[in-house]
Amino acid sequence: MSDLDAEVQDPTTFGDSDAPPTEEKPYKIIFDASACFGAGKCAEVAKNWEMDIKSGMAKPRSYYIGEDDLDENVRAAEVCPANKGDGCIYVIDRRTDEEVAPDPHGDGTFSLER
Repeated sequence: MSDLDAEVQDPTTFGDSDAPPTEEKPYKIIFDASACFGAGKCAEVAKNWEMDIKSGMAKPRSYYIGEDDLDENVRAAEVCPANKGDGCIYVIDRRTDEEVAPDPHGDGTFSLER
């Protein structure tokens, strides 16, 4: 393993040190901002997503969500046209570490290429 490999953090665990309890917010949003080109589809379907006026890019209001916000964030991941249509929004179940959306493989494995 190179020094660079040792420094690469698993994106599914990034930010977890100051995360709310899993029981309260069992889902985590992972947003690949480098792939976002500001189409705004996510903000059209989910109140958790907004467009940043300065950058012109989307951003989530919260990276941790509960059951009540799950469907709209799954929809935001599904409609995102970035990354050649594969999107740049990922919803992870923190209890199982499985990808809820977009889950293109259908098996819950994290699909963001690292």
